[in-house]
Amino acid sequence: MCGISGFYNPYMNFLKDETYHRHILKTMNTTIKHRGPDDSDTFLSKDCGLSHVRLSIIDLISGHQPMVKYLDKTRTVAICYNGEIYNMHKLKSELTCDFNTESDTEVILNGYITEGIDYIKKLNGIFAFAIYDSKFGLYIVRDRLGVKPLFYTEKDNDIIFSSEIKGIFAYPLIKPVINTKSLQSVFGLGPAKKQGNGVFENIREVLPGHYLHIDKGGVEDIVYWQLISNHHEDSLEETIDKTAFLIEDSIKMQMLSDIPVCSFLSGGIDSSIISAICSKEALSKGCSLATYSFDFKENNIYFTSNNFQPSEDYPYVNIMKEHIKSKHTYLECSYDDLYELLFTAVKARDLPCMTDVESSLLYFCGLVSKNHKVALTGECADEIFGGYPWFYREDLLYADTFPWAIDLSPRTLLLKDEVKETLNIPEYVTRIYEQSISMTPILVGESLEDAKRREISYLNLTWFMTTLLDRMDRTSMYNGIEARVPFADHRIVEYLWNVPWSMKYLDNKEKGLLRAATKKLNILPDEVLYRKKSPYPKTYHPKYDELLITNFKEIINSPNEPINQLLDKNKALSFVDTKMNYSKPWYGQLMAGPQLIAYMLQVNYWMKLWT
Repeated sequence: MCGISGFYNPYMNFLKDETYHRHILKTMNTTIKHRGPDDSDTFLSKDCGLSHVRLSIIDLISGHQPMVKYLDKTRTVAICYNGEIYNMHKLKSELTCDFNTESDTEVILNGYITEGIDYIKKLNGIFAFAIYDSKFGLYIVRDRLGVKPLFYTEKDNDIIFSSEIKGIFAYPLIKPVINTKSLQSVFGLGPAKKQGNGVFENIREVLPGHYLHIDKGGVEDIVYWQLISNHHEDSLEETIDKTAFLIEDSIKMQMLSDIPVCSFLSGGIDSSIISAICSKEALSKGCSLATYSFDFKENNIYFTSNNFQPSEDYPYVNIMKEHIKSKHTYLECSYDDLYELLFTAVKARDLPCMTDVESSLLYFCGLVSKNHKVALTGECADEIFGGYPWFYREDLLYADTFPWAIDLSPRTLLLKDEVKETLNIPEYVTRIYEQSISMTPILVGESLEDAKRREISYLNLTWFMTTLLDRMDRTSMYNGIEARVPFADHRIVEYLWNVPWSMKYLDNKEKGLLRAATKKLNILPDEVLYRKKSPYPKTYHPKYDELLITNFKEIINSPNEPINQLLDKNKALSFVDTKMNYSKPWYGQLMAGPQLIAYMLQVNYWMKLWT
């Protein structure tokens, strides 16, 4: 896993001031060096510059990038690539050209040279890459589900791109601008954001399943993959079998690595499936899988059960580590570290994010990175298999807004009246929501209820899941870890997209199909297989709340803090003096009263960082 950046202008000759433009590429590399601490390099031609930082996972010796091939005296092809291609060995065996490395980078490059840009349709993996072809221009490509990030902007005829927004701001002509639309996104949708939108003015991202082709004709946005709605023809038994096969096959494929892999193990069904199959593979080779669980200091004292988080993870982690015979490490985060990393999390994401949910994962990834560079995680199963309450609770299913943010009032609770009026968050969110559901691939003849569930599924894949994927990418890559997400294999997503809800909710259980497929695999004890969903843990420590309140009050009373342009001081002080509410989230299932304060602290830090 790596980081990429670069620029392209078909009307320029960057070699006329070669030293200056190579310096820009090196600065872009330095800015995202955390994504690839093992190696870095640049490529510069007349009209294109590519930069790359490398985290060495496959072909540790010869996988250097940018990778360049000179096809003849007039044509040069180069690639800078971030990701993993899990079917690389199969693809390589199908290509008849010569290979100089064992890397998946060269598989992509040779595949492109042999078959053209449509070769990307053969890739099974997570990726964001740029291919420069002196004959055909620049292609920048993003994987089907947006697991790997890729942002870009246009300035006159310049195209500037990077794995992270901060990489674009390392280009001298591009400055960060926070405008009204930025604030509408941050307050109305945050910590989510609309796909394709980089929140800052004129910052965009390549959409999942898309690539851009840039040449003298301009910028062409091309869809190479999208979901297609069809009637599901398989019987229940066939569906269970196919699902079990796809899950097991994806996990085994994603163990591809030239260095040891580990897994994140929460004791929930998703991470337990990943860990059980990985452990089985490791044991067959005479090795023990390393697993890691995350919790908070003194959570055994302060944990409060609620509808969204019914149980602690610790007892189930103990069951699983014994069941799969893993080499397990318990990791805990203190409330002090949790608070301090709220601001590092903003630097990692370049935006306000999922507050302590994100800062804690940043902390844990930092600890894991001391021993491992590759981790498999259980992300995305809930979005694909229908694990969230909004899939089956009618009040959320028919809410006519984003069901993970059904109540908008907390988002504007602390704003000045004139700011609320200017931003007009309800109208903005409604417009974005309606635009989003209008893009759902419809199935003619589907019942109203099934059509609504399809809309909810589409929103989850294109909004909620991408937010969690962004969280996982930035927190892991900030620490030089490659986090893999086997449930986000596009084959699983394509198949499950058309499986009816009656099968997904088998036996009236959340993720009933996933449980049935897992039972078929015979890999989990029943206590874990039928455990009620409990999301990623969070702290309930009162000292954490005190830290938030104390520091928020300090900001409110400091006239030079940028967020005070937006917040009403009296409203803010009144809010922090009320008892914190843990049971009514304003985003997802975890972000409640304390996280609203934490989010405001992040917004303030973000504004200071970029204005």
